[in-house]
Amino acid sequence: MVNKGLRLVLAAGLSLTLAACTGGGGTPAPAPESGEAGGALSGEITFQTWSLKNDRFTPYFESVIDAFETEHPDVTVNWMDQPGDGYEDKILQQANSNTLPDVINLPPEFAYKLAQVDQLTDLRAADAATVDLYVPGAVTAYEYPEIEGVYAYPWYLGTDLNFWNMELLGKAGITEADLPTTIDGIFELASKVAKETNGEVKIISESPKMGTLNNAGVELIKDGQFAFNTPDAVALIDKYHQAFLDGALPAEALSGNYLGNSALFKQGKVAYTTASAGFASELEKEAPTLLANTVATARIGNPPLFVQGISVAKTSKNPTVALEFAKFVTNNDNQIEFLKIAQGFFPGTQAANDNPESFTSVIENALQKDATEKAASSIKNAKPEYPIQFTYAMDTYFKQQVALAVRGDISSQEALDKALQNANDSME
Repeated sequence: MVNKGLRLVLAAGLSLTLAACTGGGGTPAPAPESGEAGGALSGEITFQTWSLKNDRFTPYFESVIDAFETEHPDVTVNWMDQPGDGYEDKILQQANSNTLPDVINLPPEFAYKLAQVDQLTDLRAADAATVDLYVPGAVTAYEYPEIEGVYAYPWYLGTDLNFWNMELLGKAGITEADLPTTIDGIFELASKVAKETNGEVKIISESPKMGTLNNAGVELIKDGQFAFNTPDAVALIDKYHQAFLDGALPAEALSGNYLGNSALFKQGKVAYTTASAGFASELEKEAPTLLANTVATARIGNPPLFVQGISVAKTSKNPTVALEFAKFVTNNDNQIEFLKIAQGFFPGTQAANDNPESFTSVIENALQKDATEKAASSIKNAKPEYPIQFTYAMDTYFKQQVALAVRGDISSQEALDKALQNANDSME
């Protein structure tokens, strides 16, 4: 599913508990129908994508499947696609009924739940050399605590950049040369701009979240337990509190119905947001008057990684063909062609990211092209924003406590201590 953030959090209350259908251990893969490695491939498999069967992407997938079937005349690939809404429920139903598609598009969170109950093929064990072709941080997203192996080939990736409204910043005399390159610099700029414009122009436009700590280099988890209530984390939350006091952070960013900093940016209410390269396309459609005065810079701190992958079901009746097709869909050439359509995202292979011109040359939006090229330089160092154990419920509680600290209702240390205890208690 191509979406703005590319990050899927598990719906509250959804646990994908599959032990009942697997006996707690998982179903071993049956013997292949097709020939052994090196032999001719034959048989039938099902390939499932997530909200990608439409006028924009259907011709691409039909072409990829046709190319694979032409190369392997005795193979049939049946393509099915699931809607964007309810995908997690569909995966649950398929896993519980032992009807997972042979090759399946999964975000790391869903792959983790399936790997926990041995429903997915360990791709490193199946073909370690192929795994090494992909972006290391994206591979890491499909490596899970206390589970050996890799459970998806990284397919398409995203990361964030900084976007700046130079027209608003100009009211405080700020030029591109003045844009910050450090996290402390962002807060310094926020206070300066708020002071120069009597609070009219705001820079800091969201309350801290777990990803904010990760971006600043705070260690989130250690020895299997959350450990993010560090002095550095406290100091960071304190900076947000000071920004709030300085009038540099809008009060609506601390409310439960906050729409997000990118929404405020598009409304012209704030001068800074973080977003993927595709945000430039959103501006072109939703706020075209901002486009000419918006510039992008590389994300400050640790760049976040958003990833979708292609997994192989361990229950596949034709595992040899399934594995080969998963590799084919995610090979360098096919990823480049996909990214020419899914503009603003990045391929999962190292080789393609070494040559961003191979997929950015078709981008017509000048800001998006510039943003994509800048983000491409950091994608290899990007890492997932959240530990895989961090759930939607934990995230909700974390943001509630931190918002109280930003307002000054409780201390930053108390907020982080409460959030930490809740997260660790929830893992037990």
